[in-house]
Amino acid sequence: MSIWEVILAFVVVVLMLVALLANVLVLMCFLYSADIRKQVPGLFILNLTFCNLLMTVSNMPLTLAGIIYKSQPGGDLICHIAGFLETFLTTNSMLSMAALSIDRWIAVVFPLSYHSKMRYRDAALILSYTWLHSVSFPIVAASLSWVGFHRLYASCTLYNKRPEDRTQFVIFTGVFHTLSFLLSLIILCFTYLKVLKVARFHCKRIDVITMQTLVLLVDIHPSVRERCLEEQKRRRQRATKKISTFIGTFILCFAPYVITRLVELSSVVHINSHWGIISKCLAYSKVVSDPFVYSLLRHQYKKTWKDIINKILKRSSINSSALTSESHNRNILQLND
Repeated sequence: MSIWEVILAFVVVVLMLVALLANVLVLMCFLYSADIRKQVPGLFILNLTFCNLLMTVSNMPLTLAGIIYKSQPGGDLICHIAGFLETFLTTNSMLSMAALSIDRWIAVVFPLSYHSKMRYRDAALILSYTWLHSVSFPIVAASLSWVGFHRLYASCTLYNKRPEDRTQFVIFTGVFHTLSFLLSLIILCFTYLKVLKVARFHCKRIDVITMQTLVLLVDIHPSVRERCLEEQKRRRQRATKKISTFIGTFILCFAPYVITRLVELSSVVHINSHWGIISKCLAYSKVVSDPFVYSLLRHQYKKTWKDIINKILKRSSINSSALTSESHNRNILQLND
């Protein structure tokens, strides 16, 4: 193995470990907190976490093996199943992010009618569509034998080995990425930009009220006035940062891989094998970032996983003190004997 392949293998291992830990923690928070389970977005986050965990334990280890051995890991059946899962899970996770953005859009732009427009039944219908949409493409690809080990990405994915099917495969790949990556990106941009517009409008209203209050309070201390102005600035930046994170991570992680897949269809451009694996690692990094972007950094999830950790530490502390007390009593009995 070259130094580049060693580095890429190490990156995949790190991504696997962090993704497994972070997504398991999200799943634990969902199971532990009744409040999270009651919320409609929790269904979309649960579906996204399911996709991320399955991708972590099924596809990422096979990609690691492909990097190390530079050949197809396992038999054809395993590779075909992994390629089917990779296509299904990637599309499903993209559409789950789009569903989360639609939920936020309805909650912010139509707050009074949110509970009537986004119920558990509505969320279940959206999830049913994402599953049907996501499973249709790998079924078509598997039936046409367009799934296999692709050396450029060192992984089992969409791959056409027959030159006579090249035109059909190019059309299929273009339609697939248009209805998965591009569709999800358009929905993300539309919904979150609408959310940002509403957030900025509310910030302006709050700023006007704050400035009027500061003008009326003549005797207010300068430090308090400065603190209020700083809070104004942070409030304006908070929504922009969050929405930039949602859209930015989606583009940064998926766009290089999707563009590489489309450029690869042209026989004119030669793509370096190391870049192919790097673009695949970037796509895998979305599995790592999703738990933090959508769940673990939110206040409710922070409180929940801190409660879980405190409960585990408290239980271990109680067990430890009980064992210590039992050992102490045994030693006293031995001395008395």
